[in-house]
Amino acid sequence: MSPQLCGVLLLDKPVGLSSNRALQRVRRLLRADKAGHVGSLDPLATGMLPICLGEATKVAGEILSGRKRYRFTVQLGARTATGDAEGEVVETAAIPALDRALLEERLQGFVGQQDQVPPMYSAIKRAGQPLYKLARAGLEVEREPRRIEIFELALVALAADALELEALCSKGTYIRTLAEDIARTLGTCGHVTALRRLYVEPFQDEPMQTLDTVAQAVTPELVGALRILPADWALAHLPTVSLEAGAAARILHGQTVEGGIVAGTVRLYDSAGRFLGIGAADGRGAVRPRRLFVY
Repeated sequence: MSPQLCGVLLLDKPVGLSSNRALQRVRRLLRADKAGHVGSLDPLATGMLPICLGEATKVAGEILSGRKRYRFTVQLGARTATGDAEGEVVETAAIPALDRALLEERLQGFVGQQDQVPPMYSAIKRAGQPLYKLARAGLEVEREPRRIEIFELALVALAADALELEALCSKGTYIRTLAEDIARTLGTCGHVTALRRLYVEPFQDEPMQTLDTVAQAVTPELVGALRILPADWALAHLPTVSLEAGAAARILHGQTVEGGIVAGTVRLYDSAGRFLGIGAADGRGAVRPRRLFVY
């Protein structure tokens, strides 16, 4: 298959696989020269994992900033070391009677900007070591709170000992931590038993591909039948700068060129409409390259 495969594949990650293992399977199946996933999902989690193939890895940072919607189940009465069903129980507590109206009121208290302390079982690094490795060694270190935002938090289903919830949140939000905090406000403790990422913006209306579907794409013709979005598809919110042939050639050599009066991050195209990459415009007519594609 072509080493020039370029675009964004929206994988429906199955349960039981880490994001990196899922990525490597896709990369191997499609024989992509390079690939990277956008935003990690725990092995327990399923759902949308955008995978950037080839030169599209250069736009991963822009996709990462998108909001994410999750549906998750919180088992009440027990807290685990990992915050999910994979860890050992480290705390138990009685579960109070749950009133739907009061619960929905408490949930609204989580909507908005807030500081969240990342869990020890996370990929955040301390002195070059992922926190989860320190946690597995029985160590706990202080973590700096991170600013996140919950845009929506809704109750989907209520049982005597569990909640099913749906949240729309900013990047960097840990649902396991959110679940623990929700349980705490109810006077008990809890952990996540099911987690699905419904979408990453701006892909909310796009279908996902399964690993089985990708595995069936064993020829270039079948790869072409996969839903692989163009690299610039997720950048529609950025202004466009079209460059005539001379300016396009210069910017591809790393030079600053004239390109309109927009300011900020822009999409760069040549006169034929070919996507060249991402640039930075100063608002006074100058555009410099930031991440350029090599075709």
